[in-house]
Amino acid sequence: MNRARFGKILIFALLVALTAAVAYFLYLQRPAGLPAGLASGNGRLEATEVDVATKIAGRLAELGPREGDLVEAGAVVARLDADELRAQLREAEAKAAQARKAVDESRAGVRKSRTDVALAGKTLKRSESLVEKGFISRSRLDADQTGMEGAMAGMDQALSRVDEAEAALAAAVAKVESLQATVNDTALKAPISGRVLYRLAEPGEVLAAGGKALTLVDLSDMYMTIYLPTDKAGQVALNSEARIVLDALPGQPIPALVNFVAAKAQFTPREVETRSEREKLMFRIKVKPDPAWLAAHRDLAKGGMPGVAYVRLDAGAPWPANLQVSGK
Repeated sequence: MNRARFGKILIFALLVALTAAVAYFLYLQRPAGLPAGLASGNGRLEATEVDVATKIAGRLAELGPREGDLVEAGAVVARLDADELRAQLREAEAKAAQARKAVDESRAGVRKSRTDVALAGKTLKRSESLVEKGFISRSRLDADQTGMEGAMAGMDQALSRVDEAEAALAAAVAKVESLQATVNDTALKAPISGRVLYRLAEPGEVLAAGGKALTLVDLSDMYMTIYLPTDKAGQVALNSEARIVLDALPGQPIPALVNFVAAKAQFTPREVETRSEREKLMFRIKVKPDPAWLAAHRDLAKGGMPGVAYVRLDAGAPWPANLQVSGK
């Protein structure tokens, strides 16, 4: 009995010691007061969200990625049922083929009309010569003149038929191209490389034009928003060097840059941790992690992770040891 009780006490003591050790480690990792020339603010890692949506209405036939999957830009992630559209496309292609044949036939008619005009011209010239010599009557010349006029009129009609046939062909080809583009639109492609955040539809559902199938998180476009008072924000320069330390990765300062400084002060939103900060006019600042770091650690960085962003107020201010990044 005493041995069992002693064992429980020992386990409890070990848990207390372990908790204390972890707390002490985190305590050592905290910045022991920022040196001059630096400022910091609390925030959360945010990421740009992009929806994969339909351009046309249709029934969702396929939807491959699951929530949490990584997809590459340009990859086909979903397909709409396109059977009816493909049938319409085949019909339009057949009509376009008929229109091409009509153009060929009308052009052949123009060639024949040109031959008729040339022949009528030679006949008329010969008749004019024979009339001058008195070998044929004037009525014969008039008949040949009428034949020449008829040949010219036939030529004009043949050219008009070519114009009509070519216009019909252009319309048929445009119809084919339009339907082909619509068929292509049934394949939904990822506009960015990222992770699937939400799967908003399932195969078999009918989506309206603009209906959303997936929401992607752009892992290459993450940032942290912090708020600084006027006296500090006015010293923060765009594209100046910064650091981000996430609560989940306390020993890994992330290289970053300041990519936005608000031009106007505002009251900070309610999610800012301290009441005193919420009651002040502050400037919104965005700090963007180094894209190379994000690419190398995209399985670690996730939207919503809390942390602290550190910015330089003085370009020459050195980073303390706990914010040093290898190679920087």
